[in-house]
Amino acid sequence: MTPPPAADRPGSAGPGTEPLRLGARGTGSGRVAPSPETGPRRSDRDTGPVPFTGERPLPPTPFPPTLRPSEPVPVSSTPPPPHEDETDLPTTERPAGGRAGRNLGAAIGVGLSLGAVIVASLLVWRPAFVGVVTAAVIVGVIELTRALRAGRFQAPLIPLLVGSLAMMGLAWTRGATGLVVGFLLTVLAVVLWRLADGPAGYLKDASAGVLVAMYVPLLAGFAVLLLVPDDGVGRVLAFIATVVASDVGGYAAGVLFGKHPMAPSISPKKSWEGFAGSVTACMIVATPILALGLDAPWWAGMVYGAAIAVSATIGDLGESLIKRDLGIKDMGNLLPGHGGLMDRLDSLLPSAALAYLLLSLLAPV
Repeated sequence: MTPPPAADRPGSAGPGTEPLRLGARGTGSGRVAPSPETGPRRSDRDTGPVPFTGERPLPPTPFPPTLRPSEPVPVSSTPPPPHEDETDLPTTERPAGGRAGRNLGAAIGVGLSLGAVIVASLLVWRPAFVGVVTAAVIVGVIELTRALRAGRFQAPLIPLLVGSLAMMGLAWTRGATGLVVGFLLTVLAVVLWRLADGPAGYLKDASAGVLVAMYVPLLAGFAVLLLVPDDGVGRVLAFIATVVASDVGGYAAGVLFGKHPMAPSISPKKSWEGFAGSVTACMIVATPILALGLDAPWWAGMVYGAAIAVSATIGDLGESLIKRDLGIKDMGNLLPGHGGLMDRLDSLLPSAALAYLLLSLLAPV
């Protein structure tokens, strides 16, 4: 059999062309070496497939099936960690690294100032305490209604403010019956007021208004009811001192010993060790106050202290849950080191109702 002409063989140069030469590395890459007289030739450029030279070329590196060559490669697919509530100063908080997650000096100063105002109003003129509670309720209602707007809840503010004033006055002058009547009238005013804005979003706006009326002025009204009896000053002091002991004792125990989170999905910095510190501090503070100031048996202070620690913790968790649902960090920025006033009322509001009920049983008038 006659071999094919040299021009037809693979790797051979045809007539009138420069023969194929080895590349720079001597691997027979199929590229034509540049001529020293004429410089690089057009054939030196990678403008097409390389002729077969006996070596198998490497396959191209494939891209992942979900990416294209022009698409950027994601750095990480891990979602960011959830927002942690740094503003809670609960009975069970343990700040990261064992340090406070707030301006502790400012927080202590503000807390002492508020305590001084409350004690002075109680000792100088009892109706002044009603005025302090009313002012706190008005600020709390404004803060909460503004915070609810982050979740597109438009609670009617005007009937809530008027109803709050009426509830505080009726609680002081008419007792528990007046407080309940004031609450019902406020709810009625809220649902009727919202009718003027039409049916769109009526249910959620009216429900938000009822929530505000129940959460702030109704629960705060029980603090006014504590003041009504002749020994009302002692009852209010027992209530406030025990809640403060819950906050301080739980905060200290959480900082020193907190390791086991109580409700990580709601408030990651609350720990069971902090809660134990709250219960212990409340019992220590409440027992002598009830025994010496309200003529209650010694064991009544133990029961009262433990119950207030539970209600204060539930109040902290409840407001933290609301803030997480709304996607906000604070209810306001009125108090340096604390946030809004509602961030300080969260443990006081439910504890006021429980204190009124327990003291009616443990230390009846």
